[in-house]
Amino acid sequence: MNHTSSDLRKKSPGFGLGLRPVHYPDFLREPQAVDWLEIISENYMIPGGKPLAMLDAILERYPVAMHGVSLSIGSTDGLDAQYLTELKALAKYVQPMWISDHLCWTGVQGRNSHDLLPLPYSEEALRLVVRHVDQVQHTLGRRILLENVSSYLDYRSSEMSEWEFLRQVSEQADCLLLLDVNNIYVSSINHGFDAIEFLNHLPVERVQQIHLAGHSDHGDYIVDTHDHPVAEPVWELYRYTCARFGEVAAMIERDDNIPELGELITELNRARAIAAETLEALAEVA
Repeated sequence: MNHTSSDLRKKSPGFGLGLRPVHYPDFLREPQAVDWLEIISENYMIPGGKPLAMLDAILERYPVAMHGVSLSIGSTDGLDAQYLTELKALAKYVQPMWISDHLCWTGVQGRNSHDLLPLPYSEEALRLVVRHVDQVQHTLGRRILLENVSSYLDYRSSEMSEWEFLRQVSEQADCLLLLDVNNIYVSSINHGFDAIEFLNHLPVERVQQIHLAGHSDHGDYIVDTHDHPVAEPVWELYRYTCARFGEVAAMIERDDNIPELGELITELNRARAIAAETLEALAEVA
């Protein structure tokens, strides 16, 4: 079936931030210049307590997306049925705009490494991931978004590029994509590929959301750490991303060295400005 952007991805809700507990008081005290918030699913897959009480208050004020880190869609162990049950229950509770996780595996034999490990880009891995995405989407009753991860190693068994693998997964499983621009940049430096080529080979109609984040530069390699402001080369890559994919929901991620909320909103306003300038320029050309 041929899809267009209008019947696949939802209209962009604007520009958001990852919700972190340190900023609960700011969001609950007064309205902030943030259009929506992204929660880490696992932080709220609990029976009760303060996190859910805070979430209830947030849900009254902001649209929310759910973002997971433990689905392990590429694991040969199979999916965790209990995890899926709890994820579905949280989705029913939150009624999120969408649900996302990472195109990766996170452990073996039931042990979570708490790291987002890259897959070999092979036909065998492709079949496995497509089968798992089908299972997740059937369970949740909706399409999910899969995010490209940063990586620091290659597999000899890979048979295609990362962008080709990502495209094939999204089309064969009929899912959507969460495009992490920082991860593309990090991996392009570490592996020596062209980040623009990566972006040019992804299906425009399947990109629902964009992540922007900082990284740590170690000279001959860089690491996705989410503990710095967005770097200038990533901002430039985001500008190209806006030109390529059009109006897509974008957000800033920050997980360590978390600054005052105002500093993150300043970064978010830069994302707004880049998107607006790029889309205006495209409209003038058209």
